[in-house]
Amino acid sequence: MSERKDGLPVAPRAILFDWDNTLVDNWPAVHEALNTTFAAMGHEAWTLEETRDRVRKSLRDTFPEMFGDRWTDARKIFYDRFAAVHLDFLDPFAGTEDGLAWLAGAGIYLGVVSNKSGPYLREEAAQLGWDGFFAKVVGATDAKRDKPDPAPVFMALEGSGIKAGRDVWFVGDGAVDIECAVNAGLTPVAFLRDSTERELKRHNLAQLVGAKCRVRSMEGLKALVQECLSPISEQ
Repeated sequence: MSERKDGLPVAPRAILFDWDNTLVDNWPAVHEALNTTFAAMGHEAWTLEETRDRVRKSLRDTFPEMFGDRWTDARKIFYDRFAAVHLDFLDPFAGTEDGLAWLAGAGIYLGVVSNKSGPYLREEAAQLGWDGFFAKVVGATDAKRDKPDPAPVFMALEGSGIKAGRDVWFVGDGAVDIECAVNAGLTPVAFLRDSTERELKRHNLAQLVGAKCRVRSMEGLKALVQECLSPISEQ
């Protein structure tokens, strides 16, 4: 299934969302847990901007490289601190809840695919009262591999009767989200935050996101879905 003749993506039967920096801002919690870990492991602290820029892949894919043989010790320190603070720092972006409610009401299958640890991810969704919007909330280590591998995408669609394809959109702010969408054969939709375009260019992924598949808010995503749901003859 390809793009419509008018250049719009095909209308979505399902939309899978990244979580952090797409639906919510939880960076201060990640930042605090990381710097607590760095201090314990003898590493230099990062600024919040460095944390936002550098943290994309899952902990199990990055900590072995960062901490070597001591990565499991670092993992415990990180999660002990993160568990203590992550709900306190949870900050949903404006308009997100209304947008999710509209999409769910339109009959679109919704899910989350994140590189945040699954139990914490689902705890945050429940804390916000958003777990009812999502058929599946898939986090790091829930599947055999994490984003950008397509395994968590397939898990998120499991049991829905919807196969991975262009009528499934993956909405995220980072290069790892776009790469995951492409790897799974989905339509990538870039949720533009401050560093998104720069990150996509750095990873040579900008050209994989259609010109009309860039949104800046949930209102923008809703407008794109509405446009794609209308017949071509009405364009």
